[in-house]
Formats: sequence, structure tokens, C-alpha cells
Amino acid sequence: MAENRLSSLAKSSSVMAAGTLVSRILGFVKAAMLIVAIGVAVGGTADAFDVANKIPNTLYMLLSGGVINAVLVPQIVRAAKRPDGGKDYIDRLLTLAILALAAVTIVATLCAPLLIRLYSSPAWSDDQRALAVAFAFWCLPQIFFYGLYTMLGQVLNAKSNFGPYMWAPALNNVISIAGLGVFIALFGRGDNGEHPVVSWDGTMIAVLAGSATLGVVGQALILLWPLARIGYVWRPRFGFRGVGLGRAGHVAGWAFGMMLIGQLAFVVTSRVASTATSDGTEASASNAAYTTSYLIFMLPHSIVAVSLATALFTQLSTYAADRDTQSVRSSLGLGLRLVGFVNVFAMSGLMALSVPAAMVITGGGSMANAQALAPVVVTMLAGLVPFSANYLLQRVFYAYEDAKTPFWVQVPATLVTVAGVLCAGAFLPTTWIVAGIGLAMSFGYLVSTVLSAVILRKRLRTLQLGRVFFAHVKFLLAGIVAGCSGFIVLHFLGAGAYSTLFSALVTCVLLAGGMLILYVVVCYVLRVEELQQILATVRSKLRR
Repeated sequence: MAENRLSSLAKSSSVMAAGTLVSRILGFVKAAMLIVAIGVAVGGTADAFDVANKIPNTLYMLLSGGVINAVLVPQIVRAAKRPDGGKDYIDRLLTLAILALAAVTIVATLCAPLLIRLYSSPAWSDDQRALAVAFAFWCLPQIFFYGLYTMLGQVLNAKSNFGPYMWAPALNNVISIAGLGVFIALFGRGDNGEHPVVSWDGTMIAVLAGSATLGVVGQALILLWPLARIGYVWRPRFGFRGVGLGRAGHVAGWAFGMMLIGQLAFVVTSRVASTATSDGTEASASNAAYTTSYLIFMLPHSIVAVSLATALFTQLSTYAADRDTQSVRSSLGLGLRLVGFVNVFAMSGLMALSVPAAMVITGGGSMANAQALAPVVVTMLAGLVPFSANYLLQRVFYAYEDAKTPFWVQVPATLVTVAGVLCAGAFLPTTWIVAGIGLAMSFGYLVSTVLSAVILRKRLRTLQLGRVFFAHVKFLLAGIVAGCSGFIVLHFLGAGAYSTLFSALVTCVLLAGGMLILYVVVCYVLRVEELQQILATVRSKLRR
């Protein structure tokens, strides 16, 4: 039974992880082409487009990202037990969500000038702010299509069709890269690698911002094809009273509250990070250090934990609907151990390779910048395992249609994080403030994980936490051996092994491969059960 469950999870997760990895690689290509197209000068076009294009993501994550993820899968799984397979209910649920999303998108687009003023710096010139508003009118419709993508993707996930949801963002990046290629071909790089703010006309704005939005449109609409293949075609249905949507609205309200708390914590973090240097001209560099380090931190989580949790969420929702508590516990325990098995290696490996990894992520920037990033990367990675673990634990609450408990778990965790961030800004030397922020975040993740586990243990009577804990002790021992070996080899190689983008990339690939082999060998010697299960699954597949 455990082997079958592992095989199913491995198959679904591998497809999603591959899609996420391809999308991330294409995302790096897109970011590099964007720099070629409009440069990176502070106070110019790059800032204007960055703010305009990030507002849809921020509003979407605040208004619908976590809400949709928390609500749709459990609701659809439960609706599937109805005589019609839940078709009528799902149609009405999507109709209501689409109408709400469309209303938010229209209001946000009409308020583009106000939003730009809210998110931009007071130091911006009128011309720069006007350009950002023009970009925003093209970019803000992304809110609707990001939401549509998530809703259609969750319908697919609820029906155990996981691949398209994780591969669709790759299409977004391909379309955006093509749009940037057209922009560069038509308008070049401008003077000194940047088009001055006053030089932009309607065609340039439409090609740059319009292609960015077109990518999101493609990301959403491509999901209509796999939905049709599994036999689901959405039909708008109105009349929302008396069909059981009240429970969905209740869950969505608490999920929205949790997202709001997270955004407030992000505002505090961003403001403290911007004060990390005494020289105001370098404040953006401290924020950039935070952003780059967070990107490295999120890479293993998004590839491993999100992929596995997406597949696991459908199972958990099905077991919860069937009141099969034992299967909920078993699936959660397996998920926690598998994510821990991969994440402990990612944590130890990236800690050892923090400087060359920073060189790769920043596109071969200066060695000084990469070395300054390393402590931030290390302190953030310290929270990787509890962060991903809590992500899985939250899915159990959502499977039982409970978003209230994750909200109240988030409150003390956020308070701890904010207190740590403020202490970092007040007491640490300026060069260590962002590293202190990373440590505060890691401690906040640990608090939320402990609270979630304690509450779930009381609700489910047991979580087999002893088994999970001792498995992580073995992972950690193997990770220490692998990480230390990588760090020692890197020390003897010297800075010349990662002084350029190419050399840093080669060093990361070779050392990561060596550390992975050592990690697996140590886990094998320690008789790590999860490794044995993975090897047994692989052997079974090879025999077939």
C-alpha cells in the first residue's frame, strides 16, 4: 500500500517538478532578456515597468492566490460524490469566482494611477510615473488571467490531472521571451542600454507590456484543452443560493485573512531591508540581496514541496471527505518525510555552494556581491525544512475545509517574524541586517510548523511525529556530511573556481552532483526508509 502510494506520488510529482524546473529556467532567460531590452538603471524605465508588472502579481496573491488554492480542491472533491459528478456545483463555483475576479480586475485597472502612486517611490519624476501608469493599464488585466489559470488548474488537480498546471507557466515564459525578442528587434537597446523614459511611445509600451500580459493569457487558456480532454467544459451557471457555496465563502474569507497578514509582514520586511545600508544610494541593493536570496530559497521548495503537495492535496481531500483519518495521517507522514529527504540535501548543498550559487543567480556579478549574499542565503535556507513542512500541514487543514486554524497559526508566527526583523534592523550592523531578517523568517517558519503540528496531532489523535523526527535526524546527519565535504572541496579550489558565470555554473553542477552521491550513500548506510522505498519503486519500474 505504501509502495503504491509512493509510486503514485512520485509519478505525479516528477511531472510537475519537471514543468516547474523548465519554467524556472525559462524565467531566468526572460529576466536576462528584459535587462537587455530595457536595462536595470535605477530611477528609469526598468523601475517603471517592474512596479507596473509586479502589481498584478501582488494583488492576485493577496486577493485570490491562497484563497483559490485553499477552497477549490476540497470543494470539487466533495462535489464529485454527487449524482451528477459535481458538474453543476463546480460550474456555479467557477462562475461566482470568475465574476468576483473580473470585478476586482476592472476596479484595479481603473485605479492604475492610484496603485502606481501607492507602490512607487515619492522620488519618481512625473514622466516616470506616467510611463508606469501606461504600463499598468496593459499589465493589470493579468490579475484576471492569473486567477483563471489557478481556478482551471485546481479543477484539473482535483481530478488528479497534475501536469498541465505546472507546465503552463513555461508557455507564459516562451510568449514573453518572444515578445521581448520582437521588442529588441524593433527598437534595439536604446542609448547606453536603456530607452529614456521620455522616448517611449504607444507602440513600444504595447509590445513590451502587452507581450507580458499575453503570456499570462496563454498560461490560463492553454488549460482549457486538458480540461476538455478529461471531459469537463465549463458552462456559466447563476443562482448561487441554496447550493452549498456558503461553506466555500467561509473558508475563502479566512484564507484571505491569512494572505493579508503575510503581506503586512512583507511590507515590514521590505522597509527594514531598505535601511540595511547607511548610504541611501545602496538601499535598493539590500532589497536586491533579500530578493535574490529568497529566489534561491524558493527554488527547492517550488520544485519539490509544491509539486508533491499539489498531488498530495487531492489525496488528502479525498480521504478527508471519506473520513478516512488513518489514510490522512499516512499520506501526510509520507509527504513530510519525502519532502524532508530532498530539502535537507538542498539546504546543506546550497549552504555549501552559497557563493557560487549567488554568482549563477546574479548572472555572474561581482565576487563582492556574491560573498555579501552568502550569509543571507544561509540564514534563509535554515528555514527551508520547516517552511515546506508547514506548507504540507496547511494542506491537511484545507482538506478538512478549515482555513481558520491556519489563520490563527499565522498570527503568532508573523508576530515572531516581525519582531525578529525589527530587532535585526535596530541592533545588527548594517551589513548583517538582511541576514538577520533571513534568520527571523526561519524562526517564524519553525514556530508556525510546531503550532500546526501540535494542533493537527490533537485533531487527528496522532501524526506519527516520532517517525518523522527520527527520519529527519538521519537526513540531517547525511546532509552535514555532504555539505561539509562540498564546503571543504570548494575551499581548496579557491575563488577562481567560481569567479565567472560559467565557472560558477560548472562548479555548482559538479559539486552538487558529488554531494548528492555522498548524501545518498550516507542515507543508505543509515538505512533511511524513504530511500529504500524510492529504490524499490525504481527497481519495480525498471522490471516493468
